[in-house]
Amino acid sequence: MASPSRVETIANDTKEASDVGGVAGVRLKQLVERIERLEEEKASIGTDIKDVYGEAKSTGFDVKTIRKLIRLRKMDEQKRNEEDELLDLYRAAIGL
Repeated sequence: MASPSRVETIANDTKEASDVGGVAGVRLKQLVERIERLEEEKASIGTDIKDVYGEAKSTGFDVKTIRKLIRLRKMDEQKRNEEDELLDLYRAAIGL
């Protein structure tokens, strides 16, 4: 059996991604493929971040503390100050 020609393949792809029930299939397929590519990039970046934490650990830094620093740096100053004050209050309440 002969393999399908390029034109037949394109025609089949178009049939698979056609308008169904008012949904633009070709556009939907493009969006799904774009999301899939971004998810792959996100996984790759996650691996890179994990590697940097590993490097920090091998250098002697405490990774748990670094994660906390990063979380704190993401907060706005007012929220961070409120959290610090509440933590100080709770420490005082239990005698720390």
